[in-house]
Amino acid sequence: MDKDVTEMLASLQAGKTVLYPTDTVWGLGCDAKNSEAVKRIYQLKQREESKSLIILVDGISMLKEYIGKLPEKALDILEKSEKPTTIIYEDARNLAPNTIAADGTIAIRIVQNEFCKKVIAAFGSPIVSTSANISGEPTAKSFAEISSAIVNNVDYVVTLYRDEVAEKSSTILKLAGEDVLVIRE
Repeated sequence: MDKDVTEMLASLQAGKTVLYPTDTVWGLGCDAKNSEAVKRIYQLKQREESKSLIILVDGISMLKEYIGKLPEKALDILEKSEKPTTIIYEDARNLAPNTIAADGTIAIRIVQNEFCKKVIAAFGSPIVSTSANISGEPTAKSFAEISSAIVNNVDYVVTLYRDEVAEKSSTILKLAGEDVLVIRE
């Protein structure tokens, strides 16, 4: 694991793209504060930049740096959630502009995977996590299902967990005032 943490960290610090296992499906990622790296993720996915991305952080304290205010309702959800849960927050900040939706929101998940936590903690900054597939194609549930167009065009591919199969992507919730909207279960 240490070699992959070191290599992925070096790639992120150099503004490169990475293909890595998350607490859900395999992800395409980069430094969430580097607009050029984020642009390359959109190109790899063949996706319009108008569609926002998910950002991974390693805990509550990092989360607070990238949103205006952490709603109490979000804390309740995060404390009770037993599976990976992404929350769309209002008032995104301190991130590459092309990670933020047109309405100023950002989708952030506190990652539960040990490998990702180590990388993000060592990096000291959030990373992009979008499913490792061409936009419009089915989400790859294992490394073997990832298109060669993705694998061959990222800067670094993590070697860990290649034999594991993910059951599904994270739940996505959107906070709108006091309401919690379920975007994806």
